[in-house]
Amino acid sequence: MNPQGAAVFLIDFAFSVYIFIVLTRFVLQLARADFYNPISQFVLRATNPLLAPLRRIIPGYRGLDIASLVLILILIVAKALMLLTIQTGGLPAGIGPQLLVYTLRELASLILDYVFWAVLVRVILSWVAPDPSNPVVRVVIQITEPLMAPVRRLLPDMGGLDLSPLIVLLGVAAAEDSVPAALTGLAGALPGRRFSRRSWRWRHRPPPGTGR
Repeated sequence: MNPQGAAVFLIDFAFSVYIFIVLTRFVLQLARADFYNPISQFVLRATNPLLAPLRRIIPGYRGLDIASLVLILILIVAKALMLLTIQTGGLPAGIGPQLLVYTLRELASLILDYVFWAVLVRVILSWVAPDPSNPVVRVVIQITEPLMAPVRRLLPDMGGLDLSPLIVLLGVAAAEDSVPAALTGLAGALPGRRFSRRSWRWRHRPPPGTGR
């Protein structure tokens, strides 16, 4: 791996891990999880240095930790700009609208992927009958139960068979096909330069109707 590739990998990995931790804090508060859990305490300590100052400016709203969402958006933008600068040597003009749509698409994908894997982990844990007092097991249950409980109430009695995880996973899969795709389509309709997540490059895209 060349030095540029190594730098891209390290930056992408570091930002992705921290974004995951901040998203976990947002989900923990949204689910009203136990913040005395060791996992929750780790998340609090890891995110407080950046979130504490931000929370003084951006208050929460009806149980939503808006500051955490704003921090995630800032981190997504910072990661994209840093990787773009490393790979292209600078920032092209007119990237604002495309960067905004890309950031929203990434946020939607992150949340949907998080929910999908959290529910899948809970399903796997149910097969091995883990210790319910285990901190990881407790956090997974607390995160996923607000999603699964309403679905479970709507389903008929299946004689002990819980199909709520399957319904939630199907719903998330449908959302993953529609929401990011809709935002991608919006990005494609905007003039300027199109950002490719896979290549971390901005590709020139002429304005619609120019015939080029």
